[in-house]
Amino acid sequence: MKVIVLAENTGCETCPGEHGLSLFIENNGYKILLDAGKSPLFAENAQTLDVDLKSVDFAVLSHSHYDHADGFDTFFEINDTARLYVREGTGETYFSKHGEELRYIGPKKGMLKQYQDRVVLVDEAFARIEQEDVFLVPHNTKGLEAIGEKAKLYKLENGELLPDDFAHEQSLVIKTAKGLVIFNSCSHGGPANIIREVTEAAEWGPDSRIYAYVGGFHLSKYPEEDVLEFAQVLKELQIERIITGHCTGERACEILQEQLGERLEVMYSGMVIDI
Repeated sequence: MKVIVLAENTGCETCPGEHGLSLFIENNGYKILLDAGKSPLFAENAQTLDVDLKSVDFAVLSHSHYDHADGFDTFFEINDTARLYVREGTGETYFSKHGEELRYIGPKKGMLKQYQDRVVLVDEAFARIEQEDVFLVPHNTKGLEAIGEKAKLYKLENGELLPDDFAHEQSLVIKTAKGLVIFNSCSHGGPANIIREVTEAAEWGPDSRIYAYVGGFHLSKYPEEDVLEFAQVLKELQIERIITGHCTGERACEILQEQLGERLEVMYSGMVIDI
């Protein structure tokens, strides 16, 4: 499996960064686009990196926030066949609070409707998509709205502003010979919860070993003790590779690297990851 980081907060000499995430995943002859950042930057970097977005077989939106969704209109213009898999609940209903300011953070208004013939809503508790080794796993942990409240993230439902329970968030999981590889771009529902949700899925049978976790951990505003607690979870589960960035936060990445050593890798635009 090869993963190419098309857009991430941190750039390199040839590929600039932006607040967002987009990953190109190539495995067993098929190609996936996970998220498209917040602008056409992912496509510009793809061109620099010789990544042909027309060759993408299918795409996945990790969750319904602009910094992962807003580049998809550019993708649909480039690739006229690939379907985009989104979790049921995805839509223009998501907000964040900054002091007293309420800010819209959902996808670009009208985009999903404009391309509705390309969008597939997924509502199964465990969904195999397109390929026999590719799965989408939603949250099943109860009480995630408490995390939404703590993070000041909300959804508008029937005219009422409620703490986000992240029903629109999903993990992309690929089954490999080395074990499961989890992709969850922001892990809003809690990375430890996501690991448990994936490993406890009965559909894996006896082998639910996780080899790698790729994505953001949304730890940038969390206290150091929370980061250390998550590092301990990763140690106990013996996950061999943790590849993170975006919303994890610079200090959290430093703490995780101190605790995990070479098992922790930090993403940047233009990074090529062999798994």
